[in-house]
Amino acid sequence: MKKWTAGIILGCAQFVMVLDSTVMNVSISTVVNDLNTTVAAMQAAITFYTLTMASLMLLGAKLGDVWGRRRAFVIGSIIYACGSLLTALSPNIVVLFIGWSVIEGVGAVLVIPAIAALIANNYQDQDRVTGFAIIGATSGAAVALGPLIGGYVTTYLSWRYVFVGEVVVMAAVVVLSRLVPDTSRPQSIKIDGVSVLLSAAGLTLIVFAMLQSKTWGWILPKHSPEIGGVPINPLGLSLVPYLILAGGFLLWAFFARQEALIRRGRPPLVHVSMLSIKQLRSGLSVLAAQYMITAGLFFMIPVYLQMTLGLNALDTGIKIFPLSVSLILFSVVGTRLTAIWSPRRIVRLGQLILVASSFVLLGSVSLDLRSVLFAVGMFFAGAALGLLASQIGNVTMSSVGVERSSEIGGLQGIFQNLGSSLGTALIGSVLIASLSSSFLGAVDSSDLPSNVKDLVAAQTQAGVNIVPVSTVDDIATQAGLSPGDAATLTTLYADSQVSSLRASMVALVFIGSLSLLFSKNIPTALVRRKPTEESETDSAPSGAA
Repeated sequence: MKKWTAGIILGCAQFVMVLDSTVMNVSISTVVNDLNTTVAAMQAAITFYTLTMASLMLLGAKLGDVWGRRRAFVIGSIIYACGSLLTALSPNIVVLFIGWSVIEGVGAVLVIPAIAALIANNYQDQDRVTGFAIIGATSGAAVALGPLIGGYVTTYLSWRYVFVGEVVVMAAVVVLSRLVPDTSRPQSIKIDGVSVLLSAAGLTLIVFAMLQSKTWGWILPKHSPEIGGVPINPLGLSLVPYLILAGGFLLWAFFARQEALIRRGRPPLVHVSMLSIKQLRSGLSVLAAQYMITAGLFFMIPVYLQMTLGLNALDTGIKIFPLSVSLILFSVVGTRLTAIWSPRRIVRLGQLILVASSFVLLGSVSLDLRSVLFAVGMFFAGAALGLLASQIGNVTMSSVGVERSSEIGGLQGIFQNLGSSLGTALIGSVLIASLSSSFLGAVDSSDLPSNVKDLVAAQTQAGVNIVPVSTVDDIATQAGLSPGDAATLTTLYADSQVSSLRASMVALVFIGSLSLLFSKNIPTALVRRKPTEESETDSAPSGAA
């Protein structure tokens, strides 16, 4: 048991890192009311929490090399605890955004790569497989238990107590961190600031563009930002494609700079040549797709259960419970299956189950939740995510030597959180955009009086907000509509919410199907690459001065 002390402590930190977003998702409606904000603002906070991590993860990994991994782990844990405390005390969405999306995110960029590196350093061979399985199962447990913990605490106490609990756990992790051995030594490495700016700016622009697509429009402008009253839509197009192109260019410049630094004998922020390793590239791609689907699902399902069906946070957690059970169960099953099946077969099975479960969930979405079908869909979605979680961490970490574990931990963190950011932004964009088009189309083709149609069109010019269906009747009545027209509008809005949720589920099916292409290079057997093999892909050692 003593040899797993380090794994348990690191697992506790991993649990908190993953718990945050799932807790916040099931508490969306309560937080919106408490802070007098909107679902769109909460979507932005959730997205930027993971985006902060994705954009700065490489810096966090490199700081782990400079400071030493355990020291980086401790510093990150302290920063994270401070962000959690500020979030717990936040009086409005701005303070919550700073505490949660920014400060907690900055703490996580130090903690997450350090966890991967410390596991790789402390365990060898089969113990290392088990160590990464512990981290994967812990992440699964956080995803699984987050809705229940968040639902119970939010319903009977306050969502704020969840973040207070995180402060306590991270304080304990800091105190116990001395029990985690660290054989790494701080390295004298100059971190390239230009590389940090290029990677952070590129990723931020791409995800921000996707986040704003629901308001600005993907190609043609819908509600453009203005400067001095003048809409900003160059050549008659939305800003979204311009921002995505600009982000792509910055990322290209980032890759080019890493290669240039190596040629000059200077240490890059990350050895991008590692991405030529098919096993690593495939593992990271599957990881990103997995977290896109997970984030999309955990944003969309609570919106459906709370805003459409009117369930509270606890009831939402209970409805998600089948996923919770199966995710933990199949994380263990996946680890056991490695004795008889290859990683590729287990990953492919998980992906196929995930696509099938998305179709089942698609069939369960209606105004009167088809509970049995929904529970079956959630159970198999959890089973799929559990199988994937049991494999991907070890697939990526075994693709290189242990001396690159910190860099690989950073890459894992980037792809994991970039996937989460894109999943929340993309699915949220599809959800809100389809809600707007469906609702306005339904109102326009209805028998409502023309003055009511004009009023709705004027009130929703900047887009249709996601609000609880139960409140639409009161909003319509306050706007001067007759009881009959208000009831009709409520029905149209409820139907539109269901329609938009189905469109979002179809997007998840598409992402899940596409991810099957990414897994073709998942190995049939894991063989850790030796340092000499890695050096063939690099022009300079990672510690070059």
